[in-house]
Amino acid sequence: MNDRIRIIAVVGPTASGKTALAVQIAKKYGGEIISADSMQIYKGMDIATAKPTEEEKQGIPHHLMDFLEPTESFSVSQYVDLAHRAAVDISSRGRLPVLCGGTGLYVRSFLENITFAQEDTDPALREEIAGRYETLGGQSLIDHIRSFDPVTADKLLPSQRKRIIRVIELYESTGRTMSQQLEDSRKEPSPYDVTAIGLTCADRQKLYDRINRRVDIMLSQGLLEEARQFYAGYKGQTASAAIGYKELKPYLDGEISLEQAVEKLKQETRHYAKRQLTWFRRDEYIRWIETDKCADILSEAEKIIDTL
Repeated sequence: MNDRIRIIAVVGPTASGKTALAVQIAKKYGGEIISADSMQIYKGMDIATAKPTEEEKQGIPHHLMDFLEPTESFSVSQYVDLAHRAAVDISSRGRLPVLCGGTGLYVRSFLENITFAQEDTDPALREEIAGRYETLGGQSLIDHIRSFDPVTADKLLPSQRKRIIRVIELYESTGRTMSQQLEDSRKEPSPYDVTAIGLTCADRQKLYDRINRRVDIMLSQGLLEEARQFYAGYKGQTASAAIGYKELKPYLDGEISLEQAVEKLKQETRHYAKRQLTWFRRDEYIRWIETDKCADILSEAEKIIDTL
């Protein structure tokens, strides 16, 4: 255990207060923050992704944030590699790595040391499978996946186009199933000694109210203009799927009113928070703090950190 890198992780749904707590923990324990947000990695997308301002960072170094152009692709395996390098660097300088973010796949893959096999991709095969998805639909392809990988099929939704295509591509190009690859990826033990803190609200409506207020604040900070500038410069990239941009695009295109777009944005953000909670609740090692029942969140976090 002594050879493992000590890491504090602060996770949970959007608008739950993760950044503020992570900064407080870093200040108290001499830490630096590693972001675990799949959209904060992109340059320029500041308001939509709720990147902390310099004032909010309070002088604490933040890693894996604001370093990639929206035109560039980025994989989970790349994130795990860069996060590991950051953790080693921070720890080697006698500092404490504090992981902070709400992208569940990033968090779990990094903390559990999930390895990803380096495989050649076949653009022609991927395009052919994408054609099948458009023609037959997601449910039909999930039924096909069930014939060779029922474990993975049970975890898929018809709307998960990219993941469905990847599962079929992996099987048809290598003969390996996604569930086999996932099992193999967990054979190496994690090099981290993790204390994970999750933030939520006992009253789900209070979290949703926080989300609605955050959207209003983001709009007052210039979210609409940021989205307009983004779509003027970028089209079709993964980054364009960021919540905060795609909901405003119909308004920017003159298709719906601003009020309708804002309500859609709030709704989608609430739905995203619900998915995040569902994801993180599966991880039994996370210790939860209900912020609406807690007068001093940092003190509660300290109790968890100091006793584990």
